[in-house]
Amino acid sequence: MAIIGARRCTKYGEDIAYHAAYELAQHGVVIVSGMAYGIDACAHRGCLDAGGTTIAVLGTAIDNLYPRSNFGLAQRILEKGAIISEYGPGIETRAYYFQIRNRIVSGLADAVLIVEAALNSGTFGTYDFALKQGKDIFAVPADITRPMSAGTNQMLREAANPYIDVSDILIRFSMNKQKVERDLSGLNEIEREVYRLIEDGIGNADEIVLRLNLTAVEFNCAITTLELGGYVVRLGEAWVSR
Repeated sequence: MAIIGARRCTKYGEDIAYHAAYELAQHGVVIVSGMAYGIDACAHRGCLDAGGTTIAVLGTAIDNLYPRSNFGLAQRILEKGAIISEYGPGIETRAYYFQIRNRIVSGLADAVLIVEAALNSGTFGTYDFALKQGKDIFAVPADITRPMSAGTNQMLREAANPYIDVSDILIRFSMNKQKVERDLSGLNEIEREVYRLIEDGIGNADEIVLRLNLTAVEFNCAITTLELGGYVVRLGEAWVSR
């Protein structure tokens, strides 16, 4: 789930982003955002405080964390998730990188929650990418007199679903999961058991090996098959189902 919004957000937006990420993480949902000021940072923190997994997509080189004030947050993210960038070490930052990286933020997610955005907000870039990628889009309705609500209210008028609480998203996830139930008939018994654990949110290799009483060779063979088959993807030190 991508949670995004304005950098110069209101306290209302901060609270919504934090609690949405916190509650979704409690249900095993991986949270994706851009590690920027405001809504992004609140979403990452909410997820981490709930013990969840979060992914930060940088608009800078992988060795150039921005903003610097989020360095402590970045360290926490690396403990329970991943920080990724399409720009290698030493690449000079360009202003437009932040907009084009938003296609990755929405692309990694099954759905996008937009918490706050003004009418001229850069958040519309991610919104447009999500529309083109066919993602489910949610937006937080708010006071129609507030500038920071004008963008999200516009999205609700156009294509977004209203976000009232996490049940709105969890119901949609449940419906989508039923529609794309994976065919596991081509997997052997060990591969199926490993996949089901990862699907249930248990993505740590040591824990999978312990639960299934596998040898290192058995696990490595199974996880390689699952990765090559597109069943799972590695994020940091863990795997998640696709």
